[in-house]
Amino acid sequence: MTESENGTDPIGSPVGVGLVTVATNRPDATGAGGEEIATYFEGSDCEVAMREHVNKDYDTIQSVVSRLVDRDDVDLIVTSGGTSVEPADVTPEAVEPLVEKHLTAFSELFTTLAYREFGTQVVAARCFAGIADEVPVFCLPPSRDAVRLGLEELVLPEARQLVTLARGDEEASSEPEPDAVGPEETDADE
Repeated sequence: MTESENGTDPIGSPVGVGLVTVATNRPDATGAGGEEIATYFEGSDCEVAMREHVNKDYDTIQSVVSRLVDRDDVDLIVTSGGTSVEPADVTPEAVEPLVEKHLTAFSELFTTLAYREFGTQVVAARCFAGIADEVPVFCLPPSRDAVRLGLEELVLPEARQLVTLARGDEEASSEPEPDAVGPEETDADE
């Protein structure tokens, strides 16, 4: 959010992350909690700015994510939990109305990677990602292994680039624009 001393980093350093753990109050031995998820950001150019734990309630999830989107110290949001097909799992439904742009490749890539690692049980995972008011939001399953996979393989490598692009700070980016991926079109192609 702030400009670095040399003026080249429009979001400041590190990337501020808001974490939301979505779970019922009962302990879940297979789920990753906020403290554990925060450890994945250690050693990266991201820093956890805020952590929330909420129940599987549509209005609460939407309200917390919306509040994080509005915070000046949050550049990216990650939720964990509430993404399966159980009736109480409503995280994607709660977050989707906040999103102006969907990052469809995220769920496709996550599904491919998860299938290789976990097999067909990935069918029940409803991962979701999009941009809400210039803030990338990623909704991951609650399992420790799924959180690790999503963060290490997809979110962390692209965090700074996505934040930069979502804010329209393409000049500061050293990566090609997403539209530039693939062969260049020329007049001869027409």
